Amino acid sequence: MILTKNVILEKINSGEISITPFNPKNVGSGSIDLTLAGEFRIFKKNIRSISINEKIDYKKYTIKIKAKKIKIMPGEMILGITKEKIKLADNLCGWLYGRSRFARLGLSVHITAGFVQPGSENKQVMEIVNLAPFPLELHKGDKIMQIIIEETIGRSKFNGKFRNQEL
Repeated sequence: MILTKNVILEKINSGEISITPFNPKNVGSGSIDLTLAGEFRIFKKNIRSISINEKIDYKKYTIKIKAKKIKIMPGEMILGITKEKIKLADNLCGWLYGRSRFARLGLSVHITAGFVQPGSENKQVMEIVNLAPFPLELHKGDKIMQIIIEETIGRSKFNGKFRNQEL
């Protein structure tokens, strides 16, 4: 079951959900807006091909930068990260979605990795793609993504590769 605003706020008050830093104005009727930190990973130029396998490390093919704003060209993909660190109880999970006002301009904030595991405690990495036929400019602090919180049947603690996720 998806949590609505009053339940989200109750779970924040009880400590079942922790968001740092937290802005109560970011809690909507059924989601929480998340803001873009000023850290990005851009892909190195002249990569001929990448062999996809379980040991692949995206950091080998990207350069980490800090910026107050970044321009994304049509068809370009970059990585970004949320300013907020989100901690979920072991009976809660989350789904990351772009905000419709920006999706209507061609901005995609995650390709396929939109699931936040139960019991996780991370900032969230975004796979940002410009699907528009024109450049898009993003700014540190933009609320470009939202998380929808859902209760799970059973309990679990995330212990995967990206449990201490950074960009």
